[in-house]
Amino acid sequence: MTSLRPLTRRGRVSRALLPVGALLLALPLAACGSESDSEDKAGGGTSPAAEAFEPVTIEHAFGSTEIEEQPERVATWGWGSGDAALALGVTPVAMPKYSYGADENGRMPWQTEAIEELGGEEPALLSETAEAPIEEIAAAQPDLILANYSGITEGDYEKLSKIAPTVAYPEEPWATPWREVITTVGEALGKADEADQLLEDIDARVAAAAEEHPEFAGKTIAAVAIDPSAFYVYRGADPRVEFLEDLGFELAPSVDELDTADETFYYMISTEEADKLTSDVLVSYSPNEDAAAEVDKSAAAKAMQQFQDDTVARVVGESLVSSVSPPTALSLTWGLDDFIEALVPAVEKADAQG
Repeated sequence: MTSLRPLTRRGRVSRALLPVGALLLALPLAACGSESDSEDKAGGGTSPAAEAFEPVTIEHAFGSTEIEEQPERVATWGWGSGDAALALGVTPVAMPKYSYGADENGRMPWQTEAIEELGGEEPALLSETAEAPIEEIAAAQPDLILANYSGITEGDYEKLSKIAPTVAYPEEPWATPWREVITTVGEALGKADEADQLLEDIDARVAAAAEEHPEFAGKTIAAVAIDPSAFYVYRGADPRVEFLEDLGFELAPSVDELDTADETFYYMISTEEADKLTSDVLVSYSPNEDAAAEVDKSAAAKAMQQFQDDTVARVVGESLVSSVSPPTALSLTWGLDDFIEALVPAVEKADAQG
């Protein structure tokens, strides 16, 4: 079982010493402040938050990024970074628009809840495209860009870095552990301690769920997305799998044995090989009940022992699937109870199978 202790990036992220006499910009303060507040807004002083910010250098796949001053206008791209910022009390000036599982505003429901709680201006929503919308991000005039769980290329990174300091993923695209997304965002925002506390709170919820369900411990598991023409298996490096391990499950050996290594966080197998993906429990993600029913009737499902034994945990519904695929600082607790509810019957059937 993966440790539930928050995994900080302080081995990768170093806080530079604040240069003597460095002048840090004051953070925008709330309206109707005191006389000293007015002086800060006019440039006559610095806010306590700005004075406390210690420059950081964050290492990632494309080098390192120095953040010398307290970020005031943060743009996010990819998945999870915007949620981490919101959870730490910072509303991005720009963040991705979503359609899958999103509300009428183009945001995930947990994002809308957090933005409403924080108040203030709402973020600009960036076009839902495969490549980073460079011009739209530039239009938001950010002073920091967080893309630490994304698929940006080195070329994208170079373009984004000309707009503002940009933080990319640590090693591989779309494979950053969800905890590391939170700690990196915390470091970049000058909120490392708050990020650690946030992780402690989340880990406490996950640990409580694991404790309430000791039957999860030691069960082998595989996570898949199936449609009539394709069969996707999530690799051990994927945060979805990490979350399942946090709950006590163990990655089924067959996941590694069949790995074609053709993508960073998943691989594809033919439906003819589906029966080789053996596990005590199988997690199957579907956008709706109709799609789940189609999966149950597919050739791959008919060949798999898990479907025959009914040890399949069907995670159904776009928002629920999104909340755990992979989890974020906001979505994990939002979807946790429903996710557990989907897992329990499959584990009970696996126990019954002996």
